[in-house]
Amino acid sequence: MHLAQTSAQPEAGGDWTPLFDGKTLDGFVTRGGAAAYTVEDNAIVGETRPNTPNTFLCTEREYADFVLEFEVLVHPELNSGVQIRSHVKDGDRVFGYQVEIDPTARGFSGGIYDEARRGWLAQPTPQQAAKPPFRAEEWNHYRIEARGDRIRTWINDVPVADLIDDADASGLIGFQVHGVGGRTDPLQVRWRNVRIRELE
Repeated sequence: MHLAQTSAQPEAGGDWTPLFDGKTLDGFVTRGGAAAYTVEDNAIVGETRPNTPNTFLCTEREYADFVLEFEVLVHPELNSGVQIRSHVKDGDRVFGYQVEIDPTARGFSGGIYDEARRGWLAQPTPQQAAKPPFRAEEWNHYRIEARGDRIRTWINDVPVADLIDDADASGLIGFQVHGVGGRTDPLQVRWRNVRIRELE
């Protein structure tokens, strides 16, 4: 495992394909907890439920090498993330690489976390965390490139993480609603303009 700092935009071939059609959740399945997923205004809306673990809206198929882009808007008190090259164990527990969506002052957005396995693999540097590219309570554009054993992330065109790790070469993509314990007021995260470009 190696963490470097990326600067250049990724190069990619092939055509862009919508991962989400803007109208339905066709091609996805909910795993893990009991958070709710709906479609509203051409966006996937994930909404918390009390006393349930992390929930993931996962693709039915797996992806290997790709560039994934999306925009995300998250409640300022809700943690979230997007799983890539991930898998399911123990019935319905999602695990694997997660690109962090963190609206809090700690500034971990764009870092790479290994959900339900090894923990943090690539946190933003202290300098990045001090001035994160993620803008709270606004739509933020993410770009994720997974090519071979290298995963790179950008937020609003600013490079964040550059990870070398060979644990998983392919797997599911999943949109996370983090558990909120006993909190009963619903918190939401929204994703729109979700598209993928598979790499040869």
